[in-house]
This record gives sequence, structure tokens and C-alpha cells, in this order.
Amino acid sequence: MRKLRKEAGKTREEAARYADIAPATVSRIEAAAHAPKVADIMALCRFYGLDEAHTEMLVTLARQSRQRGWWQKVGEDAIPTWFETYVGLEEEVAEIRSYQPEVIFGLLQTEDYARAVLTADDTVGPAEGERRLEVRMRRQKLLEEPDRPKLWIIQNEGALRRHVGGVATMQQQLKHLIDLSRQPGITIQVLPFSAGAHPSMHGAFEILSFPERYDPDVVYIDYRRGSIYLENLDEVDDYTQLFDQLRARAISPDESRALIGRIIQEMDAS
Repeated sequence: MRKLRKEAGKTREEAARYADIAPATVSRIEAAAHAPKVADIMALCRFYGLDEAHTEMLVTLARQSRQRGWWQKVGEDAIPTWFETYVGLEEEVAEIRSYQPEVIFGLLQTEDYARAVLTADDTVGPAEGERRLEVRMRRQKLLEEPDRPKLWIIQNEGALRRHVGGVATMQQQLKHLIDLSRQPGITIQVLPFSAGAHPSMHGAFEILSFPERYDPDVVYIDYRRGSIYLENLDEVDDYTQLFDQLRARAISPDESRALIGRIIQEMDAS
């Protein structure tokens, strides 16, 4: 369905509007994150200009569809339902730009740090937490692929100084950040306390960019019980400018590595 949409020169937003579904639903269909409704497939095929035979083939597949994402095979509660779309999109992105004020960006987390973050959520039981941890670690294999996405991550200094999992776990995490920051295509900047008030004090966000020009950027924002995907051009542009402002206020990648190193040393002394 993604290929057909691209060949038709349509955006997700246009396809969603025609089929009278949410843009996130189009994303989930294309990411095989759920079994699509037959009516949705029929409407999308009509919008993409497919002939009757091709449409019937895809409608039949939709009826038979039981395709599950790899993350679902770990367990039904391996990740929240509202996060499935993100994991599917993550497999397709060319670049991720993100601001993280409270925790280390997920793809950059060590296993011990990630376990401590998941354990802190009192709504997640031990067994469920281990399944979610397995998915988080599996997602990181994306960075081992030859066509891995570029990452530009801005971490608030507070996230680096918070002792998640204890001093030893945190030091290991910070050393891991330094190592990753030296890899091609991964840029990490720290927004220091000295930057003072800034325009994203409302929280974290991510901007997902895709390799095809027909696929517009998507802004992802999550909260305790769900997530929001912004695809309106004005909203995406607003967050793009916001990220550029944060990038300008943050210290350089070299200065960021030096600051992270000092924080590690300070933990030794404390």
C-alpha cells in the first residue's frame, strides 16, 4: 500500500482524507501494524486509481490478513497498542530528530537503563516489563543496518544527571552515549541548564522524516496513556523550527561529549 500510494503521488494526509480515516490509520496499514478493514482498502485502491482486478486481489488479502508486526510476536502486551504505529514507522524512516528532556532517547538506551525506566512505571508488571524491554532492545538493531536512519538527538542536561537505575547504570549509559555520538549519522547535543528557559519546556517530541519525497514529515508526541501524530504541514513546520531553535541553544557535539564525560567523573566523586 505504501508503494501504491507513492506511485500515485499521494500523501498520507490526502489518502486519509479521501478514505475518511485518520492519517495514523494509513500509517498503520502501510507498516502492517494491524489487519486493515476491507472498506479502507477498497477506498484507498479507488483513490490510487487501481483497476478492478488489482483492487480485488488486495481486498482478498485484506480479508485474509493476519499479518502481525515482529514486536507483536513477543507478546500481546509487549508494547502498548498506541505505540505500534510508531514502531512500524520507525522501520521506514530516513532521519529522526528528537528533543528529550527527561529520559535518554529510546534507541540509545542501554539494557540496564531501559529496564530501570520500565520498572519505574507502576502500571507495568514485571513480566510485561521484560517483554517491553525485549522489544526496545530489538528496535535498536535498526542502528546496525547499512541504511540505518540518521539521528539528531538533543538531550536536556537533566536527563543526563538523573540517576536512573543507580550510579553504575547511569555511568554505563553515559559512556554508551559518548560512544554512539562518535558514529557516523548520529549527532547528540546537550541542552545545558545554563541555556535557561527555552521554547520546548512543554516536553519531548520527535520529527520523523522518510526517504521518499511523497512522504511528508511526521511529528510524534507521546503521553502517559497514548500518543499524537501531527502531519499538518503548518504543525510540522512549527516543530521543525522549534527543533532548530533548540539545536541553536544546545552546545556542540564535541562540547556535549565533554560535558557528559564531566558528569561521569562527578558521579565517581559523589
